[in-house]
Amino acid sequence: FAAAPAPTLATGFPRLDAELPGGGWPRGALTELLAEHSGIGELALLLPALAALTAAGRTVVLGAPPHGAHAPAWAAAGIRLDCLRLVLPRRPRDALWAGVEALRCGGVAATLLWLDGLFRGQLPANSLRRLHVAAGEGGGGAFCFRPAQQAREASPAPLRLQLQAAQGGSGQLRVTLLKRRGPPARQPL
Repeated sequence: FAAAPAPTLATGFPRLDAELPGGGWPRGALTELLAEHSGIGELALLLPALAALTAAGRTVVLGAPPHGAHAPAWAAAGIRLDCLRLVLPRRPRDALWAGVEALRCGGVAATLLWLDGLFRGQLPANSLRRLHVAAGEGGGGAFCFRPAQQAREASPAPLRLQLQAAQGGSGQLRVTLLKRRGPPARQPL
């Protein structure tokens, strides 16, 4: 795999780590997770990394999650609840501002954002660039959940993954690396 210019965080999935530049989720750079629809298990892809961060006492921010954070489920996934911060903005521009500020903060180990729903699918054109730059300033993990339809749009995110529910209702995800630093991925995981 290609070498990443920034440190990474192990995903908890060896096959995925082997395909990602540097062997894990990039820190200090935006990662887009493009799901075919909400609720296919897309969050499970990040849970091992988030559990490792919170076990070390590091802060994780959830910005504008589309569903309420069910504390028992987060705790069952190994997430320390005292390290989890929820940002529930009233207005779309407040969500974007809060996301940028969380990403800039060196004390935040990972920021997860769900912004497209607030903007009714019309996320301002420069928003992803602002998020990516802010992630570089703070150095934490930066994850933006977006609809799969956005895969056709250009993005400054150096890592873009398309997520689909695996055939047969197994509860697994099919992960296609749409964009990464280094050589293109040959096949989905």
